[in-house]
Amino acid sequence: MKRVLVIAYYWPPSGGSGVQRWVKFCKYLPQEGWQPVVFAPLNADYPSRDPSFEAEVPASVEVLRGPIWEPYSAYRKLTGAKSTQVTEISSGPKTWKQKLSLWIRANLFVPDPRVGWVKPSVKTLKAYLKEHPVDVIVTTGPPHSVHLIGQRLHKELGTPWIPDFRDPWSRMYYLKHLPMTAGTWKKLCTLEQNVLDEASTVLACTPLVQEEFQAQTQTPVANITNGYDQEDFAGPAPEGDGRFNITHTGLFAADGNPLALWKVLGEMVAQDPAFRDALRLRLVGKVDREILEAVKAVGLEANLVNLGPQNHAAAVREQRAATVLILPLRNDPEYRPILPGKLFEYLAARRPVLGIGQADGAMARVLRETGAGTTAEWTDEAAMRAFLTQAWSQFREGGVPATSGDIGPYSRRATAHALATLLDKVTKHE
Repeated sequence: MKRVLVIAYYWPPSGGSGVQRWVKFCKYLPQEGWQPVVFAPLNADYPSRDPSFEAEVPASVEVLRGPIWEPYSAYRKLTGAKSTQVTEISSGPKTWKQKLSLWIRANLFVPDPRVGWVKPSVKTLKAYLKEHPVDVIVTTGPPHSVHLIGQRLHKELGTPWIPDFRDPWSRMYYLKHLPMTAGTWKKLCTLEQNVLDEASTVLACTPLVQEEFQAQTQTPVANITNGYDQEDFAGPAPEGDGRFNITHTGLFAADGNPLALWKVLGEMVAQDPAFRDALRLRLVGKVDREILEAVKAVGLEANLVNLGPQNHAAAVREQRAATVLILPLRNDPEYRPILPGKLFEYLAARRPVLGIGQADGAMARVLRETGAGTTAEWTDEAAMRAFLTQAWSQFREGGVPATSGDIGPYSRRATAHALATLLDKVTKHE
C-alpha cells in the first residue's frame, strides 16, 4: 500500500471543516490503496474542540506530533481577550492594544502566527522520512505556513508534494483588515507564488479557487471539495417537534450577521401570531455576541434557542431535525469563491437551505446544481421573505418536503476516491 504524509495543523481534538476534511480522507483512503501518516502539532491553540472526531481516525493511521509555539497566549495577556469572538480579524472597532497586536501579527508572523512550527517540523520530518519514506506529501492549510514545511521537504528530499488549499491565500477575505506594510504584503505574495510554482500539483477546495490559482501558475491545479459522510446521516431522521425550526450550525461570526434576515423574521413574527408561536431560531455552535444582540433587537428573543457549541453528532441531529437551514456567508465580496464545509452536511440533511451571499458565488452554484435551496443577496429581503413564506405555507399544509437532488459527488467516499486518483497520478509522473 502506498503511503501519504499529511501535514495538518488542525487535527483531533479540534473541530471544524478543516479537521473533518482530513479525518474523513484518512478514514476512506486506505480503501483506495493509500495509507495516511499524519503530522500535527503537539500543543496547538485550537479555537474550538470536538474530541469525538478522534474515534473516526482508523487505528492504522500513524499520527506524529511535534511541539509548536504560538503567540496567542501572549495576545490574550496583552489584550485581555477571552477568545469569545468567532474571529478576531474583522473591520470592527478595536482598542489600541488590539491594533498593536494585529500589527505585530501582520508583520512579524508571516505568513501567519503558526510560522514558528516550520523549522522544527522540517527537521523532525526529514529524520522520520529517511527511515520511513512516503510516496507523496500533502500539506493542508490554512494556516498556510504548513505549506512551507512541505515545500522544504520537497526541495531537500525530492518527494512529490501537493499543497491543499481549503481557503484562498493572498485573496483571503480578512487579510485586508490586517495592517500589513508594503514589504510584508510583497513577502506574503512571494511565498504564495513560490508554493504554487514549486508544487507537484496544487489542490483547491472549490472550483472558483481552482480557477484563480490556475490563472496564477503553470502548475496543474485540481479541485476536490469538502463533503458529507453518509455514515453520519444513516438511519431515519429525527421526528419533528411541531415547531418551525430555522437552524444554523457551526461558527456564526459577527461579519456574517444577516441583518436583513432577522428583519424579515421580525416582521413575519409581528404580522402572524401563528408564525410567532411556531418559530424557533436554533443556533448550534459558537455564536458572536453581535448575532445574539441583532436577533433580540428585532423582537425574536422569545424565539431564540441558543444551544452553544455541540459535538458533531449533535450538530448533525439538529441539521436533520430542522425545518429549514440557513447559511449566511461572511459579508465580503472576497468570500465569493469559498464553500463552507457545513454546506455539504446541509445537503446530506435533505432540508431546504437558505443561503445568504453572492448569487454568482461558489455556494450559490452548488445549491442550484443540487436543487437544495436558494441564495439571496445580503440585502434582498424579498427573496428571503419569499423562501420563508413558501416554507411556512408548506409547513402548515403538512411539512416542508425533503430535497432530493443528486449529491453523490460530494460524499466523502467519492471525494476520497478523487483524491486517491490524484495521488496515483502525481506519483506516477514524478
